[in-house]
Amino acid sequence: MGSASSSAYVPKIIYLEKDNVSRKVMFSRHCRPSDIKELLCTTVGFTRDTLIMLMDQDDAIISIDPTMPSNTPRIFKVNDLKTEISSRLAALEKRVELEGLKVVEIEKCKNDLKILKDELSLGNRSNTPCKHTFMEDPIKLTPQRDVPKYPKYTLSQETIEALKKPTFDVWHWEYNEMLSCLEYMYHDLGLVEEFNMNPIILKRWLLSIQENYRNNPFHNFRHCFCVTQMMYGMIHLCELQERLTPIDLVILMTGAICHDLDHPGYNNAYQINARTELAVRYNDISPLENHHCAVAFQILSQPECNIFANVDPDVFKQIRQGIITLILATDMARHGEILDSFKPKVDTFDFLNEEHKMSLKMLLIKCCDISNEVRPTEVADPWVDCLLEEYFTQSDREKSEGLPVAPFMDRDKVTKPTAQIGFIKFVLIPTFETLMKLFPQIEEATVQPLRDSRDRYEELKQIDDAMNELRKKTENIPLGWKKN
Repeated sequence: MGSASSSAYVPKIIYLEKDNVSRKVMFSRHCRPSDIKELLCTTVGFTRDTLIMLMDQDDAIISIDPTMPSNTPRIFKVNDLKTEISSRLAALEKRVELEGLKVVEIEKCKNDLKILKDELSLGNRSNTPCKHTFMEDPIKLTPQRDVPKYPKYTLSQETIEALKKPTFDVWHWEYNEMLSCLEYMYHDLGLVEEFNMNPIILKRWLLSIQENYRNNPFHNFRHCFCVTQMMYGMIHLCELQERLTPIDLVILMTGAICHDLDHPGYNNAYQINARTELAVRYNDISPLENHHCAVAFQILSQPECNIFANVDPDVFKQIRQGIITLILATDMARHGEILDSFKPKVDTFDFLNEEHKMSLKMLLIKCCDISNEVRPTEVADPWVDCLLEEYFTQSDREKSEGLPVAPFMDRDKVTKPTAQIGFIKFVLIPTFETLMKLFPQIEEATVQPLRDSRDRYEELKQIDDAMNELRKKTENIPLGWKKN
C-alpha cells in the first residue's frame, strides 16, 4: 500500500483539557460525529449523552466531527454545554443587577444566549460558523462495508411513475427511501450500465453524500433529493434522453445530487462579510459553491465511493468539468448572467453544439434548484417556512455580530407573501418561461403552477394588508369606544 492511498486511514489525534488536566484522544477519520462526541465525553469523565462544547484558546467553538483539526500544542477546552449556558446567563443577570446595562447591550446578550440555546437544542452538530468549521478533509465517510446499511426498497409502479413528475411529494419519504429512489434513477437512466458503475459502490457513494449534508432547516439532504428528483422529472418531461448524451445526463444528475454538499446554513454574503475561512480560501468568489464542488470530489476520490472508477480518464475529466460548472452555476449571484447567456441560443438551439448544451444544463440545474413553487401548494409551502427559518437564523447572527442584513432575510421585515411574490414574479417565472421556449411541453407542469402560486400569494398579501390597515384603525380608536 502506498502512503497516498493509506493516509486517509491514519487516526486523528487531538488533545483536550478538563479541570486543568490534559488528555490525548485518538479516533478514526471515518468515525461518525456522534461516536466522536461520545468518545470525548467518556475521556473527560462526562456521561455519554452529555451535550458538550469544544473551544480553543481563543474561545472559538470547534465542530465535533472528523473535520476537526489536530491541535497540538493548542489544547481544546471541553465544557458541559448546559453548564456553559447557565454560567453565562448567571453572569448576565449579575451584571444587570450590580452595574446595569444599556438596552442595546442587554439585547446583544439575549441574542448571544439565544444562539447558545439553539446550539443546545441542535446538539453538537451545530450550524455555528466558526473558524474551524471548514478545515481540510471535510468528508465524513463511514468505514468501508460490503453491504451498505440502507435496505433495498422495491419501488411500486405508482412510485416509479410519480418520480418522473414535478408533483412528487418529497415529504413522505425517509432518508433510506430517498436513497433507494436516487439509486433507482441512476439505473433507470442507464447510467450504471453506461459508466460500468459498481452497484455496491453506488450505494456507498449515495450514503456518503447523505452523510455530508447537514441538518439545516432548508439546505439539507431532503433539499438535495428535491432538486435531483426535479432534474429527473425534467429529463423525462423534456425527453432529454433522446437529445443529450449519457455524459450530459450523468453530469446533470450528479451535479444536482452534489450541488449543496456540506452547506453550513449561512449564505455567501455572510461568509464574505464575516470573513470566514471559506471566503478567505476562495477569495470571496462563490465560496459555498466552490466548497460544495471540493467536498463532492473528495468523496469521489475515495476508492470505496468512486462511482466513476471504471471510466476512461478523458471521459472522467469531461464529467468532472461539467459537474463543477453546474454546481458553480447555482450561485444566485450569477443568475442574470446565465439566463442572458441562454436566451440568444433558444431560436437556433443546436443539441450537437457543446456550448449550447452546457448553457442548457446550467439553466436546468438553476431551474431545479429553485423549483419548490412548481410543486403543489401542500408540498411547496413547508419549504418556504424552512427557508425563512434559515434566513432568520442568519440575520439574527448578523445583527448580533454587527454585519449587514439583507431585508429579505430580516424577521422584522418579511412575511411569507412578501418573500415569495417578488421571487416568483421576477426570478422563477422568467427563468422557466425561457426554458419553455425550447420545451413548450413544460408549460402545464411547471410554468402554470408558478403563475397560480404568484396569484395565491398576491391574494394572501391583500388579506394581510387589509388586516394591518384594520389593526391600525382599531389602535386609533379611543379605549371607551372599543367595546362597541
